[in-house]
Amino acid sequence: MTTLLGITGSLRRASTNTGLLRALQDMLPAGASLEIATLHGIPLFNEDDEAATGKPEVVKALDAKIRAADGIVVACPEYNFSIPGVLKNATDWLSRGGSPFRWKRVGLVGAGGGQFVGTARSQYHFRQNLQALQAITMPRPEVFVNHNEEKFDAEGNLTDAETRRHLGKWLESFLE
Repeated sequence: MTTLLGITGSLRRASTNTGLLRALQDMLPAGASLEIATLHGIPLFNEDDEAATGKPEVVKALDAKIRAADGIVVACPEYNFSIPGVLKNATDWLSRGGSPFRWKRVGLVGAGGGQFVGTARSQYHFRQNLQALQAITMPRPEVFVNHNEEKFDAEGNLTDAETRRHLGKWLESFLE
């Protein structure tokens, strides 16, 4: 059985990035599973807090899920041309005491508003972060979904057939 962990880089209830992970769950072949993890409750990284109390339980739980998974899929939104702060903060905590991403296969997907880049800039920035964490980041194919307003419903569910087809091909490549 292939066990995947999907990490959503968005905290929004109707996040289109979380919607991409739900769409992937629907496309999985028999013998594969994908659990979706959120970053809710992870405090801001502070080395003084770490020294005083260690890693927070919510970070330890995410670390354990990453270590247990065969592969990781990160749905990476784009905020101000880069990585959302909550996602970077989570990897700062996770890097402490040995990265759970070390030699772990990681794939990136992302959905954003607008017509041009989807989440290309944030994904490229996040690849640098993943390199520092010693992850094996999948180079191709890439999923940069744009025009969220046309491809997702109000609850953040993927409704666009062409995007679903492209996401399915991405998933096939990731599972090879």
